[in-house]
Amino acid sequence: MIRTVESEQQLVSAPVLAAYRYCEAVTGQQARNFAYGIRLLPTPKRRAMSALYAFSRRVDDIGDGALPNPVKAERLEETRALLTRVRAGEVAEDDTDPVAVALAHTADVFPVPLGGLDELIDGVLMDVRGERYETWDDLKVYCRCVAGAIGRLSLGVFGTEPGARGAERAPEYADTLGLALQLTNILRDVREDAEGGRTYLPADDLAKFGCSAGFDGPLPPDGSDFAGLVHFEVRRARALFAEGYRLLPMLDRRSGACVAAMAGIYRRLLDRIERDPEAVLRGRVSLPGREKAYVAVRGLSGLDTRHVTRRTVRRRA
Repeated sequence: MIRTVESEQQLVSAPVLAAYRYCEAVTGQQARNFAYGIRLLPTPKRRAMSALYAFSRRVDDIGDGALPNPVKAERLEETRALLTRVRAGEVAEDDTDPVAVALAHTADVFPVPLGGLDELIDGVLMDVRGERYETWDDLKVYCRCVAGAIGRLSLGVFGTEPGARGAERAPEYADTLGLALQLTNILRDVREDAEGGRTYLPADDLAKFGCSAGFDGPLPPDGSDFAGLVHFEVRRARALFAEGYRLLPMLDRRSGACVAAMAGIYRRLLDRIERDPEAVLRGRVSLPGREKAYVAVRGLSGLDTRHVTRRTVRRRA
């Protein structure tokens, strides 16, 4: 069982509370899908998740910014040094960096594996170096750094229910769910990434479907089977979601609702992409707010968790 903290009456000092409020503001402004999910959490867990997001966002912003690559690499290593200070307990409550203050408090309260944030930095350094991926196994390494690690960090906040069957595999399922979300992101952002000079889909897959020329416009490459490529990657993402969803019955109701809401939003994005593959070349595919709200309510109702539980029971029968 992974230890968790349930009390919503934790005493938090004024500087730490201010730091968390800053992180929650960052999360609300810059992570709409993520913010929908963490609203379902009790206050301590919601704050902790916002601290993890704010630090992760800082890392991502360095990688996505306009600085020269050597400067980006230097900034990322400076951020890693800050993480080392957090890990060593060297960040005081009155530190001038609110993200560091909130993250340090989170690490004191919850058993979050901070090494996951080192993995995130490693993944963003791959972006800075402009790495390409020949195979799905190669891309999985990147996805585990930038998304699987976030799943494992989040599990440190959620914890698992006492006596949850198979809880020793919870980190594996959290990691797999992160891969599913990241592959969905890659499909959604294929045009935007191409315009930024980045290609994430495996070169083997691109070649198989005649898409090696890339995606520099609103239409697929001439003679390609772009729809076939998208449907192939959608099936891969669905298999990852199915495996990762086995985490849900291991979580308490509100943590399970949070995970189901965030994953549910991305699964619905995947549905939209599957129905109209070329939409990702015309612009960003997104869900309206009312549909996100429905997914959140569905998660809170426990429908997804009960579905996974019934499916698991049938497998064991």
